[in-house]
Amino acid sequence: MQIRPARLDDVSAICDIYNEVVLNTTAIYEDEPTTLEARQTWFNTRIGQSYPILVAEQDGDVLGFSTFGEWRTRWGYRFTVEHSVHVRADQRGKGIGLQLVQALLPLARAMGKHVMIGAVDADNLGSIRFHERLGFVATGRCPQVGYKFDRWLDLVFMQLILADEPNQP
Repeated sequence: MQIRPARLDDVSAICDIYNEVVLNTTAIYEDEPTTLEARQTWFNTRIGQSYPILVAEQDGDVLGFSTFGEWRTRWGYRFTVEHSVHVRADQRGKGIGLQLVQALLPLARAMGKHVMIGAVDADNLGSIRFHERLGFVATGRCPQVGYKFDRWLDLVFMQLILADEPNQP
Protein backbone atom coordinates (compact mmCIF):
# COMPACT_ATOMS: atom_id res chain seq x y z
CA MET A 1 0.00 0.00 0.00
CA GLN A 2 1.15 3.53 -0.70
CA ILE A 3 -0.02 6.94 0.48
CA ARG A 4 0.08 9.49 -2.34
CA PRO A 5 -1.52 12.76 -3.42
CA ALA A 6 -4.98 12.24 -4.88
CA ARG A 7 -5.56 12.77 -8.58
CA LEU A 8 -8.73 13.82 -10.33
CA ASP A 9 -9.23 10.23 -11.49
CA ASP A 10 -9.42 9.16 -7.79
CA VAL A 11 -12.48 11.31 -7.14
CA SER A 12 -14.97 8.59 -8.11
CA ALA A 13 -13.50 6.20 -5.50
CA ILE A 14 -13.33 9.04 -2.95
CA CYS A 15 -17.00 9.78 -3.66
CA ASP A 16 -17.94 6.12 -3.14
CA ILE A 17 -16.11 5.99 0.19
CA TYR A 18 -17.64 9.29 1.30
CA ASN A 19 -21.17 8.19 0.37
CA GLU A 20 -20.86 4.88 2.21
CA VAL A 21 -19.86 6.81 5.34
CA VAL A 22 -22.78 9.22 4.89
CA LEU A 23 -25.32 6.43 4.46
CA ASN A 24 -24.12 4.07 7.19
CA THR A 25 -22.37 6.03 9.95
CA THR A 26 -22.49 9.18 12.05
CA ALA A 27 -18.94 10.13 11.08
CA ILE A 28 -20.40 12.70 8.66
CA TYR A 29 -23.47 14.65 9.72
CA GLU A 30 -25.11 14.47 6.30
CA ASP A 31 -28.03 12.29 5.34
CA GLU A 32 -27.90 12.47 1.55
CA PRO A 33 -25.11 11.08 -0.62
CA THR A 34 -23.13 13.54 -2.68
CA THR A 35 -22.75 13.50 -6.44
CA LEU A 36 -19.60 12.87 -8.41
CA GLU A 37 -19.84 16.42 -9.76
CA ALA A 38 -20.00 17.85 -6.22
CA ARG A 39 -16.98 15.80 -5.16
CA GLN A 40 -15.07 16.98 -8.24
CA THR A 41 -15.87 20.58 -7.29
CA TRP A 42 -14.74 19.85 -3.70
CA PHE A 43 -11.52 18.31 -5.04
CA ASN A 44 -10.75 21.24 -7.33
CA THR A 45 -11.53 23.79 -4.62
CA ARG A 46 -9.39 22.03 -2.01
CA ILE A 47 -6.45 21.66 -4.40
CA GLY A 48 -6.93 25.24 -5.61
CA GLN A 49 -6.55 26.40 -2.01
CA SER A 50 -3.28 24.41 -1.76
CA TYR A 51 -4.72 21.95 0.75
CA PRO A 52 -3.70 18.31 0.38
CA ILE A 53 -5.88 15.35 -0.43
CA LEU A 54 -4.13 12.03 0.07
CA VAL A 55 -5.24 8.53 -0.86
CA ALA A 56 -4.17 5.11 0.30
CA GLU A 57 -3.81 2.94 -2.77
CA GLN A 58 -3.08 -0.73 -3.22
CA ASP A 59 -2.97 -2.51 -6.57
CA GLY A 60 -4.78 0.43 -8.21
CA ASP A 61 -7.61 0.51 -5.65
CA VAL A 62 -8.24 3.54 -3.43
CA LEU A 63 -8.69 2.24 0.12
CA GLY A 64 -9.19 5.57 1.88
CA PHE A 65 -8.49 9.27 1.78
CA SER A 66 -7.49 12.11 4.08
CA THR A 67 -7.38 15.87 3.79
CA PHE A 68 -7.38 19.05 5.80
CA GLY A 69 -8.64 22.55 5.22
CA GLU A 70 -9.62 25.71 7.01
CA TRP A 71 -11.15 25.18 10.43
CA ARG A 72 -12.79 28.59 10.43
CA THR A 73 -12.47 31.37 7.89
CA ARG A 74 -11.67 34.31 10.16
CA TRP A 75 -8.12 35.66 9.93
CA GLY A 76 -7.18 34.77 13.52
CA TYR A 77 -7.77 31.06 12.84
CA ARG A 78 -5.41 30.86 9.86
CA PHE A 79 -2.94 28.60 11.71
CA THR A 80 -5.61 25.99 12.54
CA VAL A 81 -6.90 23.31 10.18
CA GLU A 82 -9.51 20.58 10.45
CA HIS A 83 -8.81 17.16 9.00
CA SER A 84 -11.00 14.42 7.58
CA VAL A 85 -10.09 10.79 7.09
CA HIS A 86 -12.31 8.04 5.72
CA VAL A 87 -11.48 4.45 4.87
CA ARG A 88 -13.41 2.02 2.70
CA ALA A 89 -15.71 -0.15 4.84
CA ASP A 90 -13.93 -3.40 3.98
CA GLN A 91 -10.53 -1.93 4.88
CA ARG A 92 -11.28 -0.38 8.31
CA GLY A 93 -9.29 -1.51 11.32
CA LYS A 94 -6.12 -2.22 9.35
CA GLY A 95 -4.20 0.95 10.24
CA ILE A 96 -4.88 2.70 6.94
CA GLY A 97 -6.57 5.69 8.57
CA LEU A 98 -3.66 6.07 10.98
CA GLN A 99 -1.20 6.20 8.09
CA LEU A 100 -3.37 8.67 6.19
CA VAL A 101 -3.50 11.11 9.11
CA GLN A 102 0.19 10.64 9.95
CA ALA A 103 0.97 11.60 6.35
CA LEU A 104 -1.01 14.84 6.75
CA LEU A 105 0.91 16.05 9.81
CA PRO A 106 4.20 17.03 8.12
CA LEU A 107 2.22 18.70 5.31
CA ALA A 108 0.36 20.85 7.81
CA ARG A 109 3.60 21.73 9.59
CA ALA A 110 5.23 22.65 6.28
CA MET A 111 2.33 25.02 5.60
CA GLY A 112 2.99 26.75 8.95
CA LYS A 113 -0.09 25.33 10.63
CA HIS A 114 -0.03 25.19 14.41
CA VAL A 115 -3.12 23.15 15.35
CA MET A 116 -5.08 20.34 13.72
CA ILE A 117 -8.66 19.69 14.78
CA GLY A 118 -10.71 16.54 14.36
CA ALA A 119 -14.47 16.67 14.88
CA VAL A 120 -15.71 13.26 16.03
CA ASP A 121 -19.16 11.92 16.87
CA ALA A 122 -19.09 11.41 20.64
CA ASP A 123 -20.47 7.87 20.40
CA ASN A 124 -17.65 6.85 18.06
CA LEU A 125 -15.27 5.66 20.77
CA GLY A 126 -13.09 3.93 18.19
CA SER A 127 -12.45 7.23 16.42
CA ILE A 128 -11.76 8.98 19.72
CA ARG A 129 -9.18 6.30 20.64
CA PHE A 130 -7.78 6.50 17.10
CA HIS A 131 -7.18 10.24 17.55
CA GLU A 132 -5.69 9.74 21.00
CA ARG A 133 -3.16 7.26 19.54
CA LEU A 134 -2.07 10.05 17.19
CA GLY A 135 -1.61 12.46 20.12
CA PHE A 136 -4.90 14.34 19.79
CA VAL A 137 -6.66 15.31 23.02
CA ALA A 138 -10.37 15.97 23.54
CA THR A 139 -10.81 19.70 24.07
CA GLY A 140 -14.56 20.14 23.92
CA ARG A 141 -17.92 18.46 23.65
CA CYS A 142 -20.93 20.05 22.00
CA PRO A 143 -24.10 18.25 23.09
CA GLN A 144 -26.89 17.67 20.58
CA VAL A 145 -25.45 19.81 17.76
CA GLY A 146 -26.13 17.16 15.11
CA TYR A 147 -29.17 15.11 14.17
CA LYS A 148 -29.06 11.90 12.17
CA PHE A 149 -30.74 8.49 12.20
CA ASP A 150 -33.62 9.93 14.28
CA ARG A 151 -31.45 10.98 17.21
CA TRP A 152 -29.45 13.92 18.52
CA LEU A 153 -25.68 13.63 18.23
CA ASP A 154 -22.91 15.10 20.38
CA LEU A 155 -19.71 16.30 18.74
CA VAL A 156 -16.27 16.03 20.35
CA PHE A 157 -13.42 18.24 19.21
CA MET A 158 -10.02 16.54 19.24
CA GLN A 159 -6.95 18.76 18.96
CA LEU A 160 -3.29 18.22 18.16
CA ILE A 161 -0.73 20.98 18.56
CA LEU A 162 1.62 20.47 15.63
CA ALA A 163 4.65 22.41 16.89
CA ASP A 164 6.58 22.12 20.16
CA GLU A 165 6.78 25.90 20.30
CA PRO A 166 4.13 28.32 19.11
CA ASN A 167 4.57 29.35 15.50
CA GLN A 168 5.03 33.07 15.17
CA PRO A 169 3.24 34.69 12.26
